[in-house]
Amino acid sequence: MQPLFNLDQVQLNPDSLGKTAYQLFQEAKSLFSITHKTISSSIGNLIVNREEKATPLSSETILKMRQRQQDLINIDWEEAKEGIYPESLLFDNPWDEFFRYYPNVWLDLPSIWQRVNQKAYQEFSPDINQSGYPKYYLQNFHYQTNGYLSDESANLYDLQVDLLFNGATDAMRRRVLKPLKQRLAALDTPRYRILDVPCATGRTLKMIRAAFPQASLFGVDLSPAYLRKANQLLSLGELPQLIQANAEELPYQDNYFHGLTNVFLFHELPPEVRQRVISECYRVLTPGGVMVIADSIQLEDHPEFTDMLNNFSITFHEPYYRSYITDDLTARLTKVGFEKIETQTHFASKYWIASKPV
Repeated sequence: MQPLFNLDQVQLNPDSLGKTAYQLFQEAKSLFSITHKTISSSIGNLIVNREEKATPLSSETILKMRQRQQDLINIDWEEAKEGIYPESLLFDNPWDEFFRYYPNVWLDLPSIWQRVNQKAYQEFSPDINQSGYPKYYLQNFHYQTNGYLSDESANLYDLQVDLLFNGATDAMRRRVLKPLKQRLAALDTPRYRILDVPCATGRTLKMIRAAFPQASLFGVDLSPAYLRKANQLLSLGELPQLIQANAEELPYQDNYFHGLTNVFLFHELPPEVRQRVISECYRVLTPGGVMVIADSIQLEDHPEFTDMLNNFSITFHEPYYRSYITDDLTARLTKVGFEKIETQTHFASKYWIASKPV
């Protein structure tokens, strides 16, 4: 297993100690995640019978993704040094939750494997209230128990996603902060209003708070369980205003927010819903406001990762992912009126930065 960083070349001087500590921290998270996935996948392959098999990734593909992860970590460090966000944010890892909930990740695997074998993709416990949710949302995304509608799901979510992305999930989330800060700087306002759609467990809002300590923050999510988790995470300091709502009908007036973020949302929406959500985001943004989307890379971005992207919808229950990786979100943004649309890719994620005309 090739390490993310060549530790033999590390120079331990006062200027590099912080970066070295961060690299070692990320290397440890990456190795742990890879080990976890290797063991759990090996056991799962003995139990699960899939109609469609994932394509083994070439060593070249794996090495390229490792290099992209290293590049991401380097950018993460440099943007902290630029003052986009405090360096302390780089080491903000919920260790108490890790030790508390990591065993539950393993305990949940037998249910996941059984669900895969039985093709039970919309299975919920009797105590889960399913009324009032759109049909596309009532899914066991990633085959996880009770989808996004239980407290246990909310407790495991951040840990499960970080294991999936080799410990680099927060570094990918933080890539929304610099373009958000750059575009908002052009607005003449004493206090930004920033909305996160969906806010999930509050990890992105926590990072936005660190980068914009004076901003008024807002978040919406369909899951009451995830909103409870977000309230728990964000309980220190000024609490963002969190509301249970569907992003297709945001409960805000026109032209209200200066900034808006969408992190890991669009690949879990049907195509027509993506368009409605983009339209709503445009409506609630003030003229000159900015929207930053973070989601999976797409086929057009890196054709060399085609097998990896195709494997994702095979390995996990993601019913709308295949349509997403070929969807033209730039065209969807343009259709509702967004301008100055830029795209970036970092590691496994793609970013769209778009402004509402003044």
